[in-house]
Amino acid sequence: YNSTKNITERIGRILMMHANHREEVKEAYSGEIVALVGLKDTATGDTLCDERAPIVLEKISFPEPVISLAIEPKTKADQEKLGFALKRLSEEDPTFSIKSNPETNQTIISGMGELQLEVMVDRMKREFSVLANVGAPQVAYKETIKNEGRGEGKYIRQSGGRGQYGHCFLHVIPKPRGEGFEFVNSIKGGAIPQEFIVSIQKGVKETMENGIYLGYPMVDMEVEVYDGSFHEVDSSDVAFKIAASQALQAAAKNGKLTLLEPIMKVEVTTPSEFMGDVIGDLSAKRAQILGTEERGKATIVLALVPLAELSGYATTLRSMSQGRASYYMEPSHYDEVPQNIQSQMVSQSTFTGRVE
Repeated sequence: YNSTKNITERIGRILMMHANHREEVKEAYSGEIVALVGLKDTATGDTLCDERAPIVLEKISFPEPVISLAIEPKTKADQEKLGFALKRLSEEDPTFSIKSNPETNQTIISGMGELQLEVMVDRMKREFSVLANVGAPQVAYKETIKNEGRGEGKYIRQSGGRGQYGHCFLHVIPKPRGEGFEFVNSIKGGAIPQEFIVSIQKGVKETMENGIYLGYPMVDMEVEVYDGSFHEVDSSDVAFKIAASQALQAAAKNGKLTLLEPIMKVEVTTPSEFMGDVIGDLSAKRAQILGTEERGKATIVLALVPLAELSGYATTLRSMSQGRASYYMEPSHYDEVPQNIQSQMVSQSTFTGRVE
């Protein structure tokens, strides 16, 4: 019985997994780890239990993906197989996600690191016989504002018959890192009817998803609609969505746009004689060294490193340590990209919707 989804599942087989073989068993007890064959609707994080004594365990929370790459089948014939393979792989691994980029018509896969995405592409080839072209890994940057700002959006169209009219004022306020987005309606006296407040919220959300600086999602800000006007006949959902987008762009520009990048917590295990080289290399990658500790003949180096600097790090580390060092990384937090690097990124960007 799947208590999370309130459905009953039929289990085909129960397998005890060993390093090089599987052992079929008839039953499993508390604390044992087994694989179940034949489940149709159960996903990672669901609770399976006895229907007579139902219990729902807390869902597992997974970090957001921090790296992405574009993927496409090598032949048109593989398009359907690619979609099926990606769906199956994302069902198995909740940290692996898929989305479409409407601007480029590309499929984008995202995960927790380069290695994970490489393994997924390799599995598609081995298990699903799908050959794919993949782009270079892209870091999951985000956009936000540094200060408060206000902006006005007004969309008026008159072309015979019914026109279009939407008008609003927005106030944007930065929020602490990781607190996400909040929409606040401060309209008084019916200056804008409730149905168009919903349209303004939709317009704000869509604009934030697409970004206005370099095309990355906007986060960690409160958006308040505090004034505006409407037309009895010409006002519409579309007009207010467009006005909201204009107002948000103006307000965010006044609030000073900036870019955030994912910072990874990195733990490098290296023979002590290579410690100096490892720390020097990390420092050159804009790392903040948290400390070192001795573990037998090895040294553990702990650091916070921008993900953008870790491309190909496994190869770099192997070559500087004669193949004897290893590393582990996990997402830590988002932090502001240094201004000189932002300027470089702006000059190289092909994003057409940028607000200067």
